[in-house]
Amino acid sequence: MTSTRWNHNIHYHRLILDAVPAAARTALDVGTGNGLLAAELHQNIPVVTAIDADAEVLDSARQEDSGVEWVLGDVLTYPFEPESFDAVVSVATLHHFPNLAQALSRLANLTAPGGVLAAVGLARSTRPTDFIRDVVGVVEHRRHKRRFGEWVHTAPVVWPPPHSYTEVRRAASAVLPGVIWTRLAMWRYALVWNKPTAKSLTEDFR
Repeated sequence: MTSTRWNHNIHYHRLILDAVPAAARTALDVGTGNGLLAAELHQNIPVVTAIDADAEVLDSARQEDSGVEWVLGDVLTYPFEPESFDAVVSVATLHHFPNLAQALSRLANLTAPGGVLAAVGLARSTRPTDFIRDVVGVVEHRRHKRRFGEWVHTAPVVWPPPHSYTEVRRAASAVLPGVIWTRLAMWRYALVWNKPTAKSLTEDFR
């Protein structure tokens, strides 16, 4: 259980879980890594699929929950049916995609109407406000690490992130109209986007 483990990514699992609709029946965890978020999702969502391109880390993830459908593959090319997931989520995955707009478009395409796309990601600091947040992140990191220790995942690491916070926000706003963007402490940001239903789109054009 993740309650006995802590790191920057696990710290923000609750943000993802709270964004998922209560009525969600299907979920996709993109870049599942060691599988902790997928296992947490499966506690409340009947059908959870988790995909990762790294076979070794996926073997580790399978130990978390045998009821999750663990998929080895690239989410950009894997033949998922469009609009087949009530929730599409990711933590510390988007910076692995060089073309962020392409990745966001793909995840939006997999999200069912009325569903949610929720992601916590990493980016580079380039503005004064970013660096102020980084200082806050250092303080938060030290406080939580003293209290919980730090669990080290075994998923592949990409550092530094290829995109700045400004670039991520611009790409998300362009691809996901109405997206809610939040700059987080501990070198993270959050994106939450609720995909419109056909009915809401019709109402918008009245």
